[in-house]
Amino acid sequence: MDTNILLESGTNELEVLEFMVDGNHYGINVAKIREIISYTTLTPIPNGHRNVEGTFSTRGETITVVNLARALGLTEKEDTQNDMFLITNFNGVNTGFHVHSVVGIHRVNWSQIIKPDRLISGTKESVVTGIINLQEHLVLLLDFENIVAQISPESGIRLDSIRHMDGRSKNNKPILFAEDSQLLSMMIYDGLTQAGYTNVIPLNNGKELWDLLEQYREEGVVEEKVACIITDIEMPQMDGHRLLKLVKEHPVYKNIPVIIFSSLINEEMRKKGERLGADAQLSKNQMVEFIQTLDRILAD
Repeated sequence: MDTNILLESGTNELEVLEFMVDGNHYGINVAKIREIISYTTLTPIPNGHRNVEGTFSTRGETITVVNLARALGLTEKEDTQNDMFLITNFNGVNTGFHVHSVVGIHRVNWSQIIKPDRLISGTKESVVTGIINLQEHLVLLLDFENIVAQISPESGIRLDSIRHMDGRSKNNKPILFAEDSQLLSMMIYDGLTQAGYTNVIPLNNGKELWDLLEQYREEGVVEEKVACIITDIEMPQMDGHRLLKLVKEHPVYKNIPVIIFSSLINEEMRKKGERLGADAQLSKNQMVEFIQTLDRILAD
């Protein structure tokens, strides 16, 4: 699939693929889509997770398919003739999602995406990360990482991979990190704490982190309050690339190291991050490497 995703970096824009499940409108960042294919008969997986519908082969590759209606607690269709599979790639894994139809692609600014209130996103099981108002209807952005993690926890952040880091020396250097998923934010915080980092401030998105930086600048305390910034890419209000661009172009902040920690680290995204001045870029399934990179950057 030619996603034609953003020719420029740091514009705070994204392209959203709108699709439907059980008559409801949902969205996914086009950057996560590898291709879209018509529904095909699946081979069931014995004793598999209930949300895994089956598997199929394409071009010599086996793809596992998640039944999205089932995962969202919605009604499944009996007639699947016109259904589609969204083949995604994030955290280095290809996964299929069975949807009922594909509507189209919208180019939007992250500032247009509303962060759900706590009644919608207040639990770690929540799978809605943002809401887009397209005038005639709402499109809910889904947290596909969380959907997959509920099926296969080892596919994303694995805190068990850093258990051997218990007992390390404490490090009180101040770290700001922006992550919009409550589940992943808690896991990152726990991972950093487990690795000995004791001065960690989580923010919900890039704008919150930027606003805090600006507050520190006005107070004249940037150097003592910020030793490193960690950011996801996908976030409502302000995404990680826009945050990175603003930081690296600002005379006061430009020397603050910025680590991108995202499920979207692929060849194209890595090039964008490099052009914007990222000090490191790691996928969320690289928890050990992430801690080691943070150790190195803060030791400099």
